[in-house]
Amino acid sequence: MSKPEKNILNRFYFVAGFMFFLAVLIAIKLADIQFVQGDKYRAIAAENTTKNVEIPANRGNVYADDGSLLASSVPKYDIHFDAVTVSKEDFDENLVPLSKELSKMFGKPQSYYQKLFRKARTAKNQYLLVARDLGYSQYIEVKKMPLFRKGPNRGGFISEQKTVREHPMGKIAERLVGNENKGKPGYYSIGLEGAYQEYLSGKNGRRLKQKISKGRWKPVYDENEVEPQDGYDVISTINVNMQDIAHHALLKQLEEYDADHGCVIVMEVATGQIKAVSNLGKGTNGKYYERRNYAIWESIEPGSTFKTVAMTIALEDKVIDTSTVVDTKNGKIRMYGRDITDSGNGYGEISAARALEVSSNIGFAKLINEAYKDQPQKFLDHLIEWKMDTTLGVDIKGEGMPVIHKLDSDYWSRNALPSMAYGYNLQMTPLQILTFYNALANDGKMVKPQFIKEIRAWNEVILTQETEVIDNRIASQNTIDQVRAILKNIVVRGTGKSLYSENFSMAGKTGTARKEYANYEEWLKEKKYVSSFSGYFPAENPKYSCIVVIHEPSTAKGYYGADVTGPVFKRIAQKIYTDSPLKDEVNELEAGDPEMIQDYEAYFEKASIVKREVPNVKGMAAMDAVSLLENLGYKVKINGVGTVRSQSINAGSTPKIGTQITLTVS
Repeated sequence: MSKPEKNILNRFYFVAGFMFFLAVLIAIKLADIQFVQGDKYRAIAAENTTKNVEIPANRGNVYADDGSLLASSVPKYDIHFDAVTVSKEDFDENLVPLSKELSKMFGKPQSYYQKLFRKARTAKNQYLLVARDLGYSQYIEVKKMPLFRKGPNRGGFISEQKTVREHPMGKIAERLVGNENKGKPGYYSIGLEGAYQEYLSGKNGRRLKQKISKGRWKPVYDENEVEPQDGYDVISTINVNMQDIAHHALLKQLEEYDADHGCVIVMEVATGQIKAVSNLGKGTNGKYYERRNYAIWESIEPGSTFKTVAMTIALEDKVIDTSTVVDTKNGKIRMYGRDITDSGNGYGEISAARALEVSSNIGFAKLINEAYKDQPQKFLDHLIEWKMDTTLGVDIKGEGMPVIHKLDSDYWSRNALPSMAYGYNLQMTPLQILTFYNALANDGKMVKPQFIKEIRAWNEVILTQETEVIDNRIASQNTIDQVRAILKNIVVRGTGKSLYSENFSMAGKTGTARKEYANYEEWLKEKKYVSSFSGYFPAENPKYSCIVVIHEPSTAKGYYGADVTGPVFKRIAQKIYTDSPLKDEVNELEAGDPEMIQDYEAYFEKASIVKREVPNVKGMAAMDAVSLLENLGYKVKINGVGTVRSQSINAGSTPKIGTQITLTVS
C-alpha cells in the first residue's frame, strides 16, 4: 500500500473513531436525560407548557336583616375561540349558524362575526376574544351554540371565569359593608367583609392551562381540576330602610351646614343589633362620600353628651339628687385657675336636673367636683365597672380606643375631674357613647353592639350571634328612671325643645364640644366644634337608640347640637315611626288572600311530582324555589334576591340527586 493511501486510511479510522466516541457520549447523555434526570426535565417542560391556575372561590354574600343583598360575588365569563383546533369541516359547517346566534344575543350583524372568525382562522389565532363579562345564564347560552357545543377541542370553545363583587346599595354603607383592598385582590380588611373574611372567603379551586402563542394560556379542559368552594353567607343586622333613612338625613345636614364629616348609628335597644351606620366625609370636590368609619374608629371628646354619664354616677352614689341646687352664677366662673362658661348669661341657682336639661357646664363642674374632689377614684370606678375605659371588642376592625385618664397619669390634675363632668379631658367613639345611652333605654342592661345575626352555609345556619351582655344593670331602677325622665324633658323644655313633636316622643341629650381646644389661642383663630345628639325613641318603652355626630359645621350657620345634629335625630326617628310602625294591628286573621292561596296550592302541586324531574321554577319566589328543589334532592345556588328569572338545568331534566342547580333571581 502506498504511503498516501495509508495516510488517507489512517485519517478515515481517526474520523470514524471520533464519531463513534461522540455517538457514545450522545447516547450516554440521552440515557442520562431520559432515565436519570428524566423526571426533572419532564417537570421543567410541563412547567413551561402547562400550569395550574388558581380559580378564586365565590365569596359568600352579605345580606341585610330582611334578606336584601348588601354585597355579592357575581360570576362573570369571558369567551374566547381557538381557531386552530377546529377542523375545516366543522368550521365551514357551523360558521353561519354560530354567527347567527351570536348576532341575536349581542346585536352585531352576522357578517361581523363571520369576518371575525375567518380572519382568526387565517391568522391561526388560538385565543380570539368573542365576548366579555357575561352572566351565568348568558354563558350557558353561548356554550350551547353551534360549534361551541362541541367543547374546547373540536369546537374551540374557551371560557374564563372570574368573580366581581357587587354592592346593590351602591356607595351607601360602603365603609360598613367593606370593599376589596386596592392592590390586594381578594383581600378585605374593613367593615363586615373584613371582620368575617374567614367565613366569606371560601376555598379556591384549580384549573390546568396550556401555553399557546405569544405567551398566552388557555384551559386544557372545559372543567376545573378542583372546583372552588364558595364562602359562607353573612346575615347582618343592618336594615336597608333604616340605612337609607340615616344616610340621607345625615347627608342633607352635612350639606346644609357645610360640615367636614359626620356619622349616624341606629341600634335596637333590647338586642344591641346595629340597624344602620352612615359615615360621610367631604372630598376635595366638595361632595360627601364614605371616607372613614367614623362611628367606630374616631375617638373624640364627647362634650355635653357625657353629662348624662356624670349625672347617672352621682345619682347612683346618692351624692346628689335631682333637686340638689347648684349656683351657676351669671354664666362664668373660674375653677382651679381655668374659666368655665355657659351659653348666654347663665342660669343662676338651678336644680341638678335642670342643669342637665339646659346643659350647664358650670353646674356639672361644681356638682361633680364638690362630690368627688376628695375621692375621684370613686367616680372613675363606675366608668371602669361599665367597661367604658376599654374597647367594646366589636368584630369590625379599627375600633378606636377610649381615653379615661388615671389618677397617676401626667394628664391628671385638679381640673381633670370638673372637666370630665361636662365631657372634656376624655375621649370616646360614637359607638361607645351610644352603648351607654342604649343601656339607659334598656332599663340599665348594657349590651354589646352586634353587626351580624347569623352565618349560613347554603341554607344551613352554622353560627348564630346571640345578644352579649356587658353589664346586667349599670344602676338601680330608681336612678335609671330619674335620668330617663330628665332626658325626656330635655326634648320637651331643655336644649332640645326645638325638636319636640306631639306625634312621637323622643329622649336624648344635645352636645356641643370645642374641637382642638388644647391650644386656646390657635382655636380662637379658627373655631371648630363637634355637634352631637344621643338618645332613643320612643321615650317610653324605647325601641331604638341613636347617635348623630357632625364635625366642624360652619360657625356662620350654627354649631349647637340642637341646631345641627338634633334635626337629623328627629328626621330619623320620625321616618322610622312612619315607615316602620312600632305597633302593628292585625284584624281578621282567618281571612285568606286569594292570590296567596293560589301560590300556596301551585307550590304543593309542583312538590307532589313523584319523579325526580326538575320542575319549572321560573316566576316563583326564590325561597319557595329553594325549598322545592332541595326537597327533591338537589343542591341549589342563588344569584340575586326576589323572583326566579332563570334556572341552570331545564325543567323536565332528570340529573343525578345532589346535582347543583343555579337560580338567577331578580
